[in-house]
Amino acid sequence: MIMQIKAHHGEVYALFNKKFSSFALFEGKSGKNFIPHQVSPKYHSRDDDKKFIAGLRTWLLNFQHDAGTSKAFSLSEIKEGHNFDLVCKILHVCEVSKDNWMLFLWDGTDTPPLSIQTKLEDEMENPLPLQLESLPLPRDVLCTFPSIGTILRVPIDQEKEKLGLHLIGSGRWMKFSNIISKEQSGLWQGMLLPSTWLQYLSNEDNIVIHRQRFSDERASSKWEKMPLSSFPWPSRVTETDHEHVPFVTLMDVLTYAEVTAKFKCVVRVLATYPCRVEDFRSPHGVYRIRLTLEDPTARIHAFLYAEDGETFFDGFPSFDVLKRKRNKLLGITERDDGKEVEMALRNPPWVQCCIKSYYLDKRDIWGSRHFRIFGTRIVLN
Repeated sequence: MIMQIKAHHGEVYALFNKKFSSFALFEGKSGKNFIPHQVSPKYHSRDDDKKFIAGLRTWLLNFQHDAGTSKAFSLSEIKEGHNFDLVCKILHVCEVSKDNWMLFLWDGTDTPPLSIQTKLEDEMENPLPLQLESLPLPRDVLCTFPSIGTILRVPIDQEKEKLGLHLIGSGRWMKFSNIISKEQSGLWQGMLLPSTWLQYLSNEDNIVIHRQRFSDERASSKWEKMPLSSFPWPSRVTETDHEHVPFVTLMDVLTYAEVTAKFKCVVRVLATYPCRVEDFRSPHGVYRIRLTLEDPTARIHAFLYAEDGETFFDGFPSFDVLKRKRNKLLGITERDDGKEVEMALRNPPWVQCCIKSYYLDKRDIWGSRHFRIFGTRIVLN
């Protein structure tokens, strides 16, 4: 029997070509006879059918539907290039380009921060992407996502699309067995293998209950929205004017109900544009810098402008001092003589900063929404 998996009005169906194929439907594990309750016109029973059906019924009776029977990693434990099993919730499935789909997976934990391999000057011609998909997800989709925990992108290419993987419904907990993780532009990405297999899980599964309880406790805590890898506290590279304000995540910032608001986050600064400290100010001496910020939930661009830049850098220091501050912020390795180590991987520290949102066009307040750093300063030891 040759079948295709199709979706129609949100439901998944198995289709067969009646010219070449046939089918028969039997009772499941509770069945005792071998009389089908529905058949196609071309179906003809065979003696082997009874043996196959009996074997399937026996397997169903003995099958233990528990994701805890083998080791399942959380996203906080993954390593680049390693195969692993993952119990997670499918938050979203969408077509990111023609015949190429993407799964968005989540388990409530944070992936480990990755080192940045790009050069600072690459930010002009080839800036770090804010997401792996070519276009950002619509705001109404983002607003359905949890505000804590990394959302792992897993592409589905044309070959795997034939298996119907892109038709998996969102909101379901599943176990992905034998997938592999890789780095792309400093972002984690999951990859399906020919040997990958999937298992639907019940919301009552022990490991699902544990994952959901962990994320609920994080979401309700005053301080546990900090990245897991920043505990017990972010670095002292920066300080803010609002020390006692609780932290929120960048996903909280992106999905906040009002277009203008103020937030305090723990982030890594991955890049600056312009990259040269000599270009941080305009010919008139006004700071104008775009920062690429990241936490486990999202990446955004935030601007450092005018008086907020003066606060951030403590006025107008010399270029040498400005470079030291930039290097500290971006995780650039320096030799004892103060010179930068070329081609070294960067691991920016977790820093706290205040962010405010604003819009540029009253006719399109959400479409013209931007972010700006304020009330934050770099501290050099």
